[in-house]
Amino acid sequence: MEETVREQIKYAAQIIRNGGLVAFPTETVYGLGADGLNPVAVAKIFEVKNRPTFNPLILHIENEDRLISVCNIPSNKVYDLIQEFWPGPLTLVLPKKPNVPEIVTGGFPNVGVRMPDNLIALELIKESDTPIAAPSANLFGHLSPTRAGHVQKQFGDRIDMILDGGKCSVGIESTILLVEEEEVTLLRPGGIPLESLREVIGEITLFPKKTDRPNSPGQLAYHYSPQTPLRILTIENIEKYKDEKIGAIFFKGNDSKFKFEKEIILSRSGSLSEAAANLFSTLHKLDELQLGCILIEPIPQEGLGVALMDRIQKAIAKYEMKQIL
Repeated sequence: MEETVREQIKYAAQIIRNGGLVAFPTETVYGLGADGLNPVAVAKIFEVKNRPTFNPLILHIENEDRLISVCNIPSNKVYDLIQEFWPGPLTLVLPKKPNVPEIVTGGFPNVGVRMPDNLIALELIKESDTPIAAPSANLFGHLSPTRAGHVQKQFGDRIDMILDGGKCSVGIESTILLVEEEEVTLLRPGGIPLESLREVIGEITLFPKKTDRPNSPGQLAYHYSPQTPLRILTIENIEKYKDEKIGAIFFKGNDSKFKFEKEIILSRSGSLSEAAANLFSTLHKLDELQLGCILIEPIPQEGLGVALMDRIQKAIAKYEMKQIL
C-alpha cells in the first residue's frame, strides 16, 4: 500500500474516532461509515442518507476478536462460515451485546456483522479501533455506488471524507444470513451464492422477500433505483416507450431485431460475477444520459444471478409503485 494511501487512512480513522462520516471502498459497494459504538455518530448516517431509522446497519470488523466484542455466537456454524467466507461479501446477523447501540440494529436484538475483503477497509477499521457501522454510501433508495465518483455525486461536501479505492470488485452487496442456534435463514441474496453457503453448512431457510419492517438491510420492497424509469426488456415495454430514448442493458449481447439509443452488455462471456461487478456502474452511466427509460434483460437466476435479479426487481418496484399510486 502506498504511503499516501496510508496517510489518508490515518486521517479518515481520526474522523471516525471523532464522530464523523467517511465513505470507504469495500469489495461489494462503497460504504458510508461511522463509529459503530457511538450512537450520535451513527445517527448522522441516517440523517445524511435520509434513511429510515428502523432500517438496520451492518457493523464492519477486521478480526474475530472484534466479532466477539459486539455479538454472541449462537452456533458453531458461525465459525464454519467465517472460516470459509471471511473476509468476503457475507454478513452474519447474530445476537448483539449491550455495547451495540439500538440505533445500529433498528431496535432488534441482533446485529449484522461482516469482515470486508478490501485492504483499505480493513486498515481503516484497524486504525479506527472500533467496528464501523456502514450502509451503502448513497441516498436512501438510490443506486449503490461502486466508484468514489458515484459517492461524490450524491453527497458532495455533506460528508467529511471519501477514500478512493477504485472500482469495487464484486459490485453488489453482501449476502446476509441470520444464524440462530437451530436454524440459518437467508435474509438477502448477495455476493456469495446460496449454493456455496449450503455446501459448507447444509440447509438454509429462505426468508420472505418483501417486508415493511426489515431486520436486516436490503429487505424493503424497493431499493437500488436509478432516477430514470427502469423496466424489464420485453416487447410490450419496447412498444410502450417507442417514442422515448431507450437505454438497454443486456446480459451477454443484443440478439433481438431492436436497436436502442444506448446499449451496454454486462458480460460478453456470460460471467455472472462480471455482470455483478458491472450492474450498478452500468445503471449509473445510463442514468446520466437523460433517457426516457432503461430496459434490462433478465439475468439467469442461478448462482449470483439470484442476487442480481433481486437488485433489478427492487429497482423496478419503485416505478411500479408510482404507477399504482
